[in-house]
Amino acid sequence: MAHTDVQEILGTLKDVDFPAGKDDLLRAARTGGASEEALKALRGIPPDRYANRDEVARSVRVDPDSDLGHSAAQRAQQARKGGKPGLSQHLRDADKPPVQDELDR
Repeated sequence: MAHTDVQEILGTLKDVDFPAGKDDLLRAARTGGASEEALKALRGIPPDRYANRDEVARSVRVDPDSDLGHSAAQRAQQARKGGKPGLSQHLRDADKPPVQDELDR
């Protein structure tokens, strides 16, 4: 699982003409300046033809909380905190760190 987010990956694919295959997507991502993590995520998708960016977004495996915008401190708090049985760590409540709360005022 790559430590990137879907928006980063799709941002590097803005010049792709769909439908496109996996090799076309990787080539466009390299040309678009994708990070190594984004390339790793694209290498992990099935070798199919993709009709549009939404299909690519559904196929890419990324860190589950990458779209939640949690800071490193919030992720650490989630790891320390217990949750309901069956509740994934990335879905546990996480308060803002006191420093971030001060900066937001």
